[in-house]
Amino acid sequence: MKKIWINLPLIVLCACLSISTLEPLPTATPTITPYPTPTIEWFPSSPTPEQLPTIAVTPTQELMSEIGEIIFQDEFLSSDQWTVPQTDMGQINISNGEINIIIYEPRSLLVGTLEKPDLQDFYAEITANPVLCTGRDEYGFLFRVFGRNQYYRFALSCDGEVRMDKIVGGGTFVLYPWTRSASVPAGAPSVSKLEVLALQDEIRVFVNGDPQFTIVDQELRLGSFGVFARSVGETAVTISFSDLIVREVIPK
Repeated sequence: MKKIWINLPLIVLCACLSISTLEPLPTATPTITPYPTPTIEWFPSSPTPEQLPTIAVTPTQELMSEIGEIIFQDEFLSSDQWTVPQTDMGQINISNGEINIIIYEPRSLLVGTLEKPDLQDFYAEITANPVLCTGRDEYGFLFRVFGRNQYYRFALSCDGEVRMDKIVGGGTFVLYPWTRSASVPAGAPSVSKLEVLALQDEIRVFVNGDPQFTIVDQELRLGSFGVFARSVGETAVTISFSDLIVREVIPK
C-alpha cells in the first residue's frame, strides 16, 4: 500500500513533462516502520518483577509435559492426615467436602497442611472460594510442604493479584511479587481454581486455566500440600477450599 502512494506523484509528473526535458529525480528509499508483533500481556499494568540471584522467572510457555492419571485426591470429608492449628485467632475445619479457614482476629495467618503424599513432580489443582475477604487479604495453596516451616506458597489477594513465596526455616523469600492478574476475580464471594505444575526445578502456576508465570528454583524438591489464609486489614476472613486433585506428570 505504501508503494502506491510513494510512486503516484512520480507518475503524474512524468505525464506533464516532455521526455526531452525530463531530468532524472533522485531515488528515495522510503522508511517503513514495522508493526510490532502482537504479544499476550498477562499483567498489563504491572512493573517487571525483580529477580532474586538464584531465581529465574520467565513467561509461561507451552507445556513440555503431559498430565497423567490421578495419584491423590481429597474430597474433604474427614480431617484425617491434616494438621490444623488450635488457636484463638480462628479455626480450620473440614466437613461437607470443604476445608474452611475462618479468621476472627485481624492481621492473623492460619495454615493447614497434609501429612502425605510426599511428591516432587505433579500437577495439582484446588478450588478456592473466598466467602469473606477484602483488599489485600490473601489466601492460597501450599505445595512441597516438608515439616511446619518449609514449603512454596502460591497466593491470591482479594483485590485480584498473584504472588509466589518460598518459606524456609520461618523466613519468607519472595519468588514473584504481588502482580495484578485479570484471571483473579476481585472481592468476595468468588470462585477460582488454583493449579500448579511442578516438574523437577520448574514450577508453573495457573488460575482458572490461565497461565500466570513460571518459577525455576532448586531448593525445595519434595513434599505434600496445604492451604492458608491471612487477614491483612482490620476485618475477619473466611476462605473455603474444595476438590484437591493431584495427577502424575509425564515429561515429553
